[in-house]
Amino acid sequence: MKAETIVDVQDVWFSFNGQLVLRQATLTVPRGDFLVVIGPNGGGKTTLLKLMLGLLKPNRGTVRIFGQPPEQAAHRCGYVPQNVYINKTFPVSVLDVVLMGRLRSGKGWSYHARQDRIAAEKALEKMKMWTHRERRIGDLSGGQLQRVFIARALVSNPEILFLDEAMAGIDTQSRGEFYDILKELNRTVTIVAVSHDMMILSSHVKSVACINRELFHHDSGEITQEMMDFAYHCPVDLVAHGIPHRVLSRHEHEKER
Repeated sequence: MKAETIVDVQDVWFSFNGQLVLRQATLTVPRGDFLVVIGPNGGGKTTLLKLMLGLLKPNRGTVRIFGQPPEQAAHRCGYVPQNVYINKTFPVSVLDVVLMGRLRSGKGWSYHARQDRIAAEKALEKMKMWTHRERRIGDLSGGQLQRVFIARALVSNPEILFLDEAMAGIDTQSRGEFYDILKELNRTVTIVAVSHDMMILSSHVKSVACINRELFHHDSGEITQEMMDFAYHCPVDLVAHGIPHRVLSRHEHEKER
């Protein structure tokens, strides 16, 4: 039985200040997928994510989430943006930050129903951060902080989670554990994650989209030479099956000069 389509992007074009950012982008994401979007800086990765979330509108084409315009499906989505600002000197705990994801209009900062705290506990447990719930946010490592931000996105029980540069601030040694957590989370939540650094563990992800104005989708966790030739014009480093290696582009454009 074919999985339900969660994200449906069809022939999307987008320009910013007269500069073409995306051209004819088409992509479908089925329920249960773990899609990683890769590509060079400025290639359109974050733009694509924001179009999926309804934060940007396409110049042409359509974007549907659960068969609806993105803004109508927002309550079913979780989002961790690329740059989450938080004052690390402010005396706020890990639990407080996660509970921010349950704030409701008209309710005070200190008001949280019992179900809010239960949801926060479950979200922190999923990210293996419940034991740190009383720690001040400023005392956490970069990787721990990212886990807290993801827990804050999970506390509303989304069906799909969008992550923009979730690995930022996480050292190479910790990334394997971080991907293990995401893989476990993927059992119940569809994941779309943007990455720029190519540290992809293909044993964890299920599909890859390579984007550099145009979009190339590979319905597998493998990163192919064709994808690299499509998006990059220089050697790139990546991790496949846990083994670091380098993919070399053939530089056909240089041969033609």
